Formats: sequence, structure tokens, C-alpha cells
Amino acid sequence: MNPLWQPSAEQIKPSHMQQFKDQVKANLSLSFGGYAELHQWSVDQPEQFWEQLWQYTDIRSSQGYSSVLSNGHQFPGASWFEGARLNFSENLLRNRSDKTAIIARLENGLRRTISYAELYQQVAQLAAALRDMGVAQGDRVAGFMPNILETIVAMLATSSIGAIWSSCSPDFGINGVMDRFGQIKPKVLFACNGYYYNGKTIDSTPRVQEICNHIDSIEQLVLVTITKTQADIPHAIDYRDFLVQENTPALEFAQLPFDHPLYIMYSSGTTGVPKCIVHGAGGTLIQQLKEHQLHTDLKPEDVMFYFTTCGWMMWNWLVAGLASEATLVLYDGAPFYPEPRSLIDMAEQETVSIFGTSAKYIAALEKAHVVPRESHKLDKLKAILSTGSPLSHESFQYVYRDIKANIRLSSISGGTDILSCFVLGNPSLPVWEGEIQCRGLGMAVEIWDDKGFAVTEQKGELVCVKPFPCAPIYFWNDPQNKKYLSAYFDTYPNIWAHGDYGEITSHNGVIIHGRSDAVLNPGGVRIGTAEIYRQVEKLDEVVDSICIGQDWDNDVRVVLFVVLRDAVELDDQLVGHIRATIRRETTPRHVPAKVISVKDIPRTISGKIVELAVRKVVHGQPVNNTDALANPEALELFKNLLELNN
Repeated sequence: MNPLWQPSAEQIKPSHMQQFKDQVKANLSLSFGGYAELHQWSVDQPEQFWEQLWQYTDIRSSQGYSSVLSNGHQFPGASWFEGARLNFSENLLRNRSDKTAIIARLENGLRRTISYAELYQQVAQLAAALRDMGVAQGDRVAGFMPNILETIVAMLATSSIGAIWSSCSPDFGINGVMDRFGQIKPKVLFACNGYYYNGKTIDSTPRVQEICNHIDSIEQLVLVTITKTQADIPHAIDYRDFLVQENTPALEFAQLPFDHPLYIMYSSGTTGVPKCIVHGAGGTLIQQLKEHQLHTDLKPEDVMFYFTTCGWMMWNWLVAGLASEATLVLYDGAPFYPEPRSLIDMAEQETVSIFGTSAKYIAALEKAHVVPRESHKLDKLKAILSTGSPLSHESFQYVYRDIKANIRLSSISGGTDILSCFVLGNPSLPVWEGEIQCRGLGMAVEIWDDKGFAVTEQKGELVCVKPFPCAPIYFWNDPQNKKYLSAYFDTYPNIWAHGDYGEITSHNGVIIHGRSDAVLNPGGVRIGTAEIYRQVEKLDEVVDSICIGQDWDNDVRVVLFVVLRDAVELDDQLVGHIRATIRRETTPRHVPAKVISVKDIPRTISGKIVELAVRKVVHGQPVNNTDALANPEALELFKNLLELNN
């Protein structure tokens, strides 16, 4: 098999990855034959690697570090860049020119831009307002906000002070918001009066009012007007009125320790109350700079877009692109409105060079028969990033066949837990069908078998065997670190177990076969659900699917639920076709014992299917915190199904 894409020498030479290697060679007299050697050095010599990265990415700090890594044998417990004093916002606002920083678009067609100089000034105005009302280091500031300019300004102003930012998108249900913000007790809430989605105008004000009624820590509600909805919420202040626009004091960047808390993120909350994951400013900054520059090859001339909401960690990842002085494109709305090609239209209009999305979006684009190669001029597009779930072989083929042949397709995987990636792209490596290009620099990722041995070309648990600076600094309301240790270190002491079921390939790439807790186990054989989804995605009759293991007759049987196209019925012929496709391309163990048609598949608000929740419903167990789901009513479709009783 040949690679789908191979970088040319002309593409590799000016890349950040190559420039970084050149720096290491000059500074340390080290040279590397290939990426595998570079990666091995980065995990064998973490102090050298992270120090060289600090220098390469030009991290701004008012005080240097006394040591790169202390207690490096402890995981958790390692300490990074002790003595350093820095500010996250200052590093993102290093460019203060008239260059366009952000292009923000709404589904209804509204387009706004802001330069780096204007962004800096608006952050100064908002930071002054927050300071005037008493916001201080360690206070929480929350955003119930769409993916718009003001959300980024609010985050930057918050972190300039040393307060902690946390956000949910406005499509969260009230209980989902309460489960999150209710735990962290914010002092200020930024919210919108409404938003646009799929051709509809949604009024947010009833939920905003309810949030303020139930969280008594909120001292000020700052309301951003987006829609024409009339907002009458007591004690709310309009965003524009809140800014200190006259005699604005100079923007002060609080100089704080490397591990000062920056963000509070949340676990999905589908199996209990969401865990509040606290991320440090320095670890987030250096890791995301590494991923943007070395692994994505993000440069100041680039225009980077990622389809995300403010409730998904990819929003935090995208915003850090300001530190590389690129132009960011924000979009808030439905990806297929008013038609499937809408985001591709936008990419063409804004000359996007790095286009980020989800595996589900790429698969849906193919099923909608969109062929951008024939309909769009995408000369500037150099990379497509995909995350959220494993990217199928067919989606790899679709990108190179129907979108663009000379492009780097980087499937990436990590999560909210690390606010970044364990495995991701590389501008100096080929792209192989169905594979993530590489393990991230500085990330000692291995795949372990059931006995705890590292394996290649075998499936197993994805683990990280050495500390890394972007690990969470702690969980909120977890004083003994019990929840934190249980989440990542219960399976293997001192080893981070991420909960992914994966494989290192012969190319040194990585395949993620699904979440470990969703792995099927018929007859004692472990099967990743992604292996089944890959086959089902090929079928034109099937729009969506979810696969679980049902306890049956002292074993586990595979059950596949499918959402079919309009006017398609699940008859014996189609069931036979589905089973034959899966059997032909995998093994008899993968073939579902039951194939059942449903009208919808439950997903989290960030778009991930919830296999565990469906499995619980099928087994008659309660599912808590359904407000974590975008469509909780879909769970009802899986209750008391007669087909599962025989």
C-alpha cells in the first residue's frame, strides 16, 4: 500500500518541525535520522526537549525558570518550569499590529473581523471592567456563550488578571449548566441573549435567568446581544456598556507561576456529575504551541478554522492559535445549513489554509455527495484536521479523491483531560490510509496488552508512561486527589491510562479503535466499535449507527442500531447486506447478532455518540445527567425493545 500523501522536500524544509530539528542540532549537537528518533529523544530527555521547545516557541515570561522538571519520576507529582512567571493572555496577544486576528461568522450571514491591535484594546477595556468589580486571581469567570469574538475577549481578559475561565455553549440544558457552573461558583457570567442554529433563532434568556437565580455566587451578568430577542433580565449589563471605553487603563498581565490555573473543563457527564478538570496556564500554553507549530505547521500567514462550540476543548485549542500570530476563523451555527457545502463555501471565501472538523462531518459530507475538488477553489488549503472519533479508511479516501489530492489529512486524538493530543499529525511524515500519523513529541505513549506489556501491531490500552506538562493540575472540589487519581492512575500505578483502545502500526502511526469502556467482548475477544462503524459507514442506506455489547446467555452479543435514509426499510435483505459487509471486511466475531433500526442516535453536545448510555438503557439501568446530551430524548428509543428479548 502506498501513502495517500507524501511531503516533498520543498514542503519539509521550511516546516516548523524541520526548523525545530535544526535548532536542536545547533544548540545540543544532536541530529536525528527521522521522526522516530526525534520522538524517542523527546521522551528520553524531557528536560532537554521541553526547554528547547520553550526557546523555539518564544514563550514570554517576566521571570525565568530555575528547573525544567522536578520529581520527574513521579506521575502525578512532577513539577514543570519552577520559578517561571508568565501570563497566558500576554503570550496570545504578542502581536499588536493591524493584521487580522479573528474572522467571526454566524449562520445568519453576519461577518465581523478584529485586528490584533483592536483585540488587545478590547481585552484591556474588559479586563479593566472586571478589575473594577473586584475580579481577582483565582476567581472564576464563566461563559454561557456561542463561538463569537466576545467569548475570546472575555477569556483573554479573565486570564490576564489570573482568574479562571470556564465555558459552556448555549445549547446546554439548564441542568447541564448547573452541573458544571454550580460546582465552580463563578463570580461573573458572560451570556448571550440568543443564537442561530439550523435556520432557527433560539432564545437563551430564560435559561440565563434561571442560571442566575440558582447560582448565588454570580455577582454580575454581562449580556451579549446577538439576536433581536428582547432581553429583560434584572441586574444584567450589556457587554458594550460594561467595557471601560474612556480613559482605559493600560492592560496589566498578572505574572503567575507556570501551573497557575487557567481553565476549568468538564468530563462528559454521561456517567455521573461532570468532573471539573483544572488546567494550568503554562502547561496548556507550551503544549498547544507545540501542537500548532511543530505538528500542524501553523504560521502567521495561515488562516485556521475549527468547527467547534465553546463547550468542546477544541475551542480552547483553536484560540491558542493567536500565540502563533495566525488568523482564526470562528463559525457559530449548524455545519450543514443552509446546505451541506456551507462550511466549504466559507473555507473558500476566507482562504482557509488549515480546516478542522470532526470525523462525523467528513463522513456526512461524503454521504451528501459533496465534491469540493470540482466545485471549489481551495488553493490555500494545506491541511485538514479531524477529531471527535476515529476517522474511517473511507473518509481518508474521500478527502484525497473528492476534496484535494495534495493535502495533509491529520486525524488527531487526545481529549478534554489533557486539552490537547496524544497522537496527531506531522508535516514531515506521509499519510497512510486509516492511520494517525504519529505520537506527539514529549508524549511517552505506548499501547499495552492485557498483561501490561508494550506491544506494536497489536490492539491494547493507550497509556502514557512519563509525565507531561499539560496534565491537569487537579480536579475542582477534590482535596485528596481521589477523583483525579481514580480517573487516570487506577489501572496502572504511576501510568496515565487514557481509556482509548488503540494500536501502533508498522509505520509507527496509530489507530484508535474506540473507547476502552465501549470495547465489545463477544466470546472473550476484544473488538473496538470503530472497526464496525468503519464498515457501516460504507453503506448508502445507513445515515448513522451505534454499536453495543448486550449481556446474553452468559456471554456478550453484538447489537448494532442503525439510522436509515428516508424511505429505506430494514428488511431481511438489508440486514443480510450489513452483516455480509462486516463479515467480509472484519471477522465473524464482529458480525452483529442483532441489527435494529432506530430514528436517532444519542450524542453529547460536542457530537460524540454515547455507547455506555445506550448500553445502560438496554440493560434497564438508569442514565444520570442526560442534560449532557444534545438529544436526550433519543435514549427512549432504546428502552424495552422486543427484538432484544430473544
